[in-house]
Amino acid sequence: MVLGKVKSLTISFDCLNDSNVPVYSSGDTVSGRVSLEVTGEIRVKSLKIHARGHAKVRWTESRNAGSNTAYTQNYTEEVEYFNHKDILIGHERDDDNSEEGLHTIHSGRHEYAFSFELPQTPLATSFEGRHGSVRYWVKAELHRPWFLPVKLKKEFTVFEHIDINTPSLLSPQAGTKEKTLCCWFCTSGPISLSAKIERKGYTPGESIQIFAEIENCSSRMVVPKATIYQTQAFYAKGKMKEVRQLVANLRGESLSSGKTETWNGKQLKIPPVSPSILDCSIIRVEYSLMVYVDIPGAMDLFLNLPLVIGTIPLHAFGSRTSSVSSQGSMNMNWLGLTLPERPEAPPSYAEVVTEEQRQSSLAPLGACDDFERALPGPLFAYIQEFRFLPPPLYSEIDPNPDQPTDDRPSCPSR
Repeated sequence: MVLGKVKSLTISFDCLNDSNVPVYSSGDTVSGRVSLEVTGEIRVKSLKIHARGHAKVRWTESRNAGSNTAYTQNYTEEVEYFNHKDILIGHERDDDNSEEGLHTIHSGRHEYAFSFELPQTPLATSFEGRHGSVRYWVKAELHRPWFLPVKLKKEFTVFEHIDINTPSLLSPQAGTKEKTLCCWFCTSGPISLSAKIERKGYTPGESIQIFAEIENCSSRMVVPKATIYQTQAFYAKGKMKEVRQLVANLRGESLSSGKTETWNGKQLKIPPVSPSILDCSIIRVEYSLMVYVDIPGAMDLFLNLPLVIGTIPLHAFGSRTSSVSSQGSMNMNWLGLTLPERPEAPPSYAEVVTEEQRQSSLAPLGACDDFERALPGPLFAYIQEFRFLPPPLYSEIDPNPDQPTDDRPSCPSR
């Protein structure tokens, strides 16, 4: 009967985003409310919260100890990121059933706020894998005398942000391989594969542009393909367990003997997947793009290009920089880029600054009292005088060319 008086116990988070999904990062403050609804008056020893974040791996393997003996070996490991406890009502001790120090809660709905800060050190991104997980949660416990505690656990998500605008993730990835098929005493021509992508870092929802050239000089029909793989690695007791999953794939046209196929930015879209996990000691989640040639009756010819799936997307400036750098280093036959024969002259000074603007800029210094007080008089006058001076005249001929020191043609270093 008394148990029926506790109608509900719920946990809600104060979300930091517009989607009302509790997502946090290292250093953030996690706050929320524990809501308790009762249908009558109850007496409570305590209402506590317990917040924890940890990574855990577990798997089993069968072992043979002899001809008729077998046993199971367990592999487990755990890493704790934080462990926070707080008392919202009452006191610490809940192991007795005394009537001392009890708190009375009247009928109705009651809310109790909680707040704690995540560690500043890097945290592993929330993850659920086949042999392990990274989880973050808050648990509420209501303790009353002579009754079992009422418990509720609610998880929240943590993202350890990966910014793909870093130089290492903006660098192009490329490779070349070749394979010669042999059948008894006969040898056919080689199958060659070259592939390149613009950068290493991407975010879910982006499309990877693949530039590739496949040449089939063998006697067989082959098929070029590309796939994105996720590799989950779990570590415990000096052992590793690995799981590989196909994330996305595409297929090119079949190539008969003597044919060549070129991919000029063939797109492979990244589906909604979890970000890479690179800083956890017991769980790693990595991605790779495999561009390969499917060869019937023989081992495939493949190139493995590493990927990093991040959380902070490419900035506009980063996109332009990456595009320019990657295009400049790619094979020009793949991209078909052409440079203008003659650069376009910049606009004239009169088109940019009118005479009225120039004269107004030379107004008396008293017109800018606040700025004048912040800068010395001579320096302020210098800035005003040269603010709208016209630039030097544009010329396509360098008036001061470098003087050559040697008439012999230069030779690139080998």
